[in-house]
Amino acid sequence: MAGILLRSMMSAALLAGVLIGMITSAAEAQTAGGYGPLQISWEVRNRFRLFREERDFLLHAESGRGRSVLASEQVLAIQSDGRGWARNTVNRLCIDLAGRVSEPCTRDNVKESYLTPIDHPVVIRLTGPVPVGATCAWTVDDGDGPQTSAFDCAEPVNLRVRYGRTTVVTADVSSSEGTQRVFTEIAVRDIFIAGLGDSIASGEGNPDRPIALADEGFCFRSYLGTAASQYYRPSRAGYKGGRACEAPDLLSVWQRQSALWFNPACHRSLYSYQTRTALALAVRYPHIAVTYLPLACTGATIADGLFGSQRARDCLPSKSGGACQGTVNGQLAELREAVAAAKRRQSDRQLDLVLLSIGANDIYFSGLVADVIVDTATERALFRRSGVMASVDDARSAMTRDLPQGFAKLREALKPLLGGDLSRVVYTAYANPTLSNGGAPCPGGRAGFDIHPSFNAQPQRLAAVSNFVESEFLPQLRALALCEGGILCRNPRADRMTFVDSHQASFANHGFCARAESDPEFDRQCFSATGDSFDPDLVTAANQPMLCGRSAGEYRAYLPRARWIRDANDSYFAAMTYPQGLPASQQPSDIHDATWGVLSAVYGGAVHPSAEGHAAMADAAVPAAAAVLQLDAAVPEVTSQPMQPIPVLPDVPRPPGRTGLN
Repeated sequence: MAGILLRSMMSAALLAGVLIGMITSAAEAQTAGGYGPLQISWEVRNRFRLFREERDFLLHAESGRGRSVLASEQVLAIQSDGRGWARNTVNRLCIDLAGRVSEPCTRDNVKESYLTPIDHPVVIRLTGPVPVGATCAWTVDDGDGPQTSAFDCAEPVNLRVRYGRTTVVTADVSSSEGTQRVFTEIAVRDIFIAGLGDSIASGEGNPDRPIALADEGFCFRSYLGTAASQYYRPSRAGYKGGRACEAPDLLSVWQRQSALWFNPACHRSLYSYQTRTALALAVRYPHIAVTYLPLACTGATIADGLFGSQRARDCLPSKSGGACQGTVNGQLAELREAVAAAKRRQSDRQLDLVLLSIGANDIYFSGLVADVIVDTATERALFRRSGVMASVDDARSAMTRDLPQGFAKLREALKPLLGGDLSRVVYTAYANPTLSNGGAPCPGGRAGFDIHPSFNAQPQRLAAVSNFVESEFLPQLRALALCEGGILCRNPRADRMTFVDSHQASFANHGFCARAESDPEFDRQCFSATGDSFDPDLVTAANQPMLCGRSAGEYRAYLPRARWIRDANDSYFAAMTYPQGLPASQQPSDIHDATWGVLSAVYGGAVHPSAEGHAAMADAAVPAAAAVLQLDAAVPEVTSQPMQPIPVLPDVPRPPGRTGLN
């Protein structure tokens, strides 16, 4: 380590440099000393702090360079052969599968407080016409005294800078051409973002590690209960238990081959638009770090999910098949606890942004989907009696009666967390999942829904739901978020959220029925346009349930497709979820039960955006979030001028507890 500079000499030199830089143009600098515009550039390393390992961040930094989130997702999808980039990243996060924040979290071999970082890793480089063989004497000062070290100017320099302080970095560039000084100031802005909401917010439909399916079939019963009502669909790869309906097995054995979400209880996915939005901010703005707290949960309503606890969707994979925690804490309570814990450690730590999507479950949207796709009389009668199905009139009544009051209560709960400024809530609207061909409703039919014998997207019911969503529900959400259209807010100016819906136009061509010649070959060959994808013969289907004759394991959940909405076939082939979070009284005792047959086809995300759909939503949300956070405000970064090198003193011991250059 080179010598330590006298603080007074350093301050005088920096002041002189500022004055010279203010009055000397780049041309004058070149004339005076013959030097080009050398600069110091810097960026925060691994700045999406959910990722423990920098390689996961660099994957997105590289794929996202000059691309939209959607284009980046498509590049990564091809690179992974449709298996998905998140399948390995899911095991390398600062939040565990139970949703617990790791405090501290070991990121790139350094223990950090996740919610309250005290420093950040930064890399600095000398850029511009660097003379060949030049040596840089680097000086770093964060207010506790300078540290110096010398390196070849072509080498990047890694250091950790204190959070909440400005660090001055100076480089004295020495070469055969003379000496030039450049300097800059480093101040990392750590942005605390929380994600709240329902299944659209959590990323339902996109398990971080998709299910692996087998060549052979697995038997399900339907509600008629006769031998003729049995049917076979692809089994799970690796499952060694009974596949025939007459050979029941334990659910714990079946669950060992489950799909994996980074939070199974809420089906939180790294593909969700909220995660992709937070990640995209980190990719695009090199001088920030993003501390992201995902709390959204599939199935959430404002009352049961945001304010109160809700039923868990799934359980942690367990070899022992242990007890399942059947409930999930309310998201607002979890957020309050996290903010309070952060403030105890850093009194000035604040929540900067909330990403929010909520309201669909409050108007029984899943019940509307069930009403559209469940077509046989027996199942319709059973589902209607159990409250699983809902009509458009049911949804309209809830939307006008309950949703405004729920939003008003939510506003009042969010205000204290955001200093009263609800513009820092970025509400991203839903996309209509039923549109294609420029906004026409999907025609309906069994295509994409023949995974279950009772499913059929009935055209009249589908058209009615599509029209309700487009002309009533989506406009009402906009009015609620923006205090418009007769929605009463206490203070309309302060109570307006930042509203995002620019993605809806794109989804008008990418609903669940969209098909294209560019779709994956497996989809084109094996998912029938007439709804005849599976062999109805019980004998032959037991060994090969696909009529196309191909292995179900060839399906790739994350290859690009024309449809950005998962249909029921996609849901089964990507997730095939059996929801263990159901109350014990509702848990079927037999894994071939008719209930499992229905739920395995829809609980993994039927009629939810795919990874491409979430990426398109993120492309709409990122500019809004950046504007709220004022990330594009121009800040001068670099000053340089030719001058004589500053003398250095001999080495002296470094103060204890300091982190030097490396």
